[in-house]
Order: sequence, then C-alpha cells, then structure tokens
Amino acid sequence: MEYSLDHEQLDKIEEYLQNELVDIGVHSVFLIDMAGNVIVDLDAGKLKHDVYSLAALAAGNFGAVSEIAKIVGEDEFSLLFHKGVKESIHFSKVMDDFLLIIIFGKEVSLGFLRLKVAEVTEKIKKLF
Repeated sequence: MEYSLDHEQLDKIEEYLQNELVDIGVHSVFLIDMAGNVIVDLDAGKLKHDVYSLAALAAGNFGAVSEIAKIVGEDEFSLLFHKGVKESIHFSKVMDDFLLIIIFGKEVSLGFLRLKVAEVTEKIKKLF
C-alpha cells in the first residue's frame, strides 16, 4: 500500500522527530521511502552528512537485508543497527513504505534510542 503525505502530516512528522529524537541528542534523523527518496531530514547542526547518498544506500541496504531475512526463514528484519567508533546508525521500518534512519553518537544509549524510536513510530503510524 502506498501512502501520500500532505503538508499537515509532514509538519507533524517533523515535530515528532524533532521532539522525540533530535532533542534527546541524536545527530540526524531522516525518513525515507523504500526507493531512497528523502521525505523528512532533520539534524542537530553538529555534523553534515550527504543525506541523499545515505538515503539511497540505506534503502538498498535494507532491501538486501530483507532478502537475507527470507533466506534464513524470517519475513523481515524490521530494524538494523551499525555501531561505529564516533557515530552509529539505526534503521527502523515504519509501516511498509518508510524507513527511519537515525545517526547518533555515544552520548545516546541504544536502549533509550530504541524506546524513543518505537514511540515516534507509533505516532507516525497514527497519522495514517
């Protein structure tokens, strides 16, 4: 099922992402569609990433991992996490059409981030 977002929904999503994720210390967060198109892009102003390249690569990465899941007998892996030295990245599927990507540093714990992602994902789902 494909979803289209109106201006009011986009504003609300931006508000949720700002309040629930950027304000707790994540470096950047963006919502993309599964084709790699950027829907919403927010950051804390600390670091600048090439969001469009990241979005395209993230969509491809998520697609590849979805195929890996099927090979091992899972329908899907709904989230991915890559730990780096300075920054880590967390990918979470939002419904069937969107992927939430969060880049964060050591100052944000993975457990707390996962809780906040679950909360904001539910809020986004209710907009539909």
